[in-house]
Order: sequence, then C-alpha cells, then structure tokens
Amino acid sequence: QVQLVESGGGLVQAGGSLRLSCVASGSIAGINAMGWYRQAPGKQRELVAAITSGGTTNYADSVKGRFTISRDNAKNMVYLQMNSLKPEDTAVYYCAAKRLLRHWDYWGQGTQVTVSS
Repeated sequence: QVQLVESGGGLVQAGGSLRLSCVASGSIAGINAMGWYRQAPGKQRELVAAITSGGTTNYADSVKGRFTISRDNAKNMVYLQMNSLKPEDTAVYYCAAKRLLRHWDYWGQGTQVTVSS
C-alpha cells in the first residue's frame, strides 16, 4: 500500500501564490507517476498536473503557465507551485500516484485551497 500526505493548502487572495507538497511512503517501489487533482464543489475531480519519474510533465490547459509541478525522487515528494491564483482555482487538491500502465490508484486525503477575489 502507498500512503500520500499533502500539505500547504490555505487561503490566499487572487494573484497570490501557494505551494503544495506531498510525501509518499509505504510500498512506493514501482510508482511511475505522481500528480495533483482537484475537485471544486459540484464539479468532477480533474487532473491539474502530473509528472513521471523521468520528469515528463503535463498540465491542464487552465493552469498552464501558472502552475509548476516538480518531484524529488530521493525524498519521495511531489510539489505544486501555484502562481497567479484565481478564484476558480478554489478546490480541494489531492495528491495521487500510479504505477506504470495502471490507473491512479493511490490518493491523499486532500488539502483545501481557497482563493478570494
């Protein structure tokens, strides 16, 4: 089993920045990709950004140029730097992990990000 623990959420004004962190523990051998999803009230959970163990990244169109995902394989951590935040970025952000050719099977408990206008 893999455990994921997020930190770094909070309340910020529009235009501000936040950095989310996620540490993975447990049976992490073979974890290929880590990522961040978010879910706003009344909306489906959506992928925000993901990064493979080799450093390949992908982003939702809505956050390109504003958010940056990074990973420290030695520390089993993944980060999401969020700049130029908008009220529509308000959501619960979840850290997720997956093995190669598998679904996103592992999830953190989520951290709230609230952006005020």
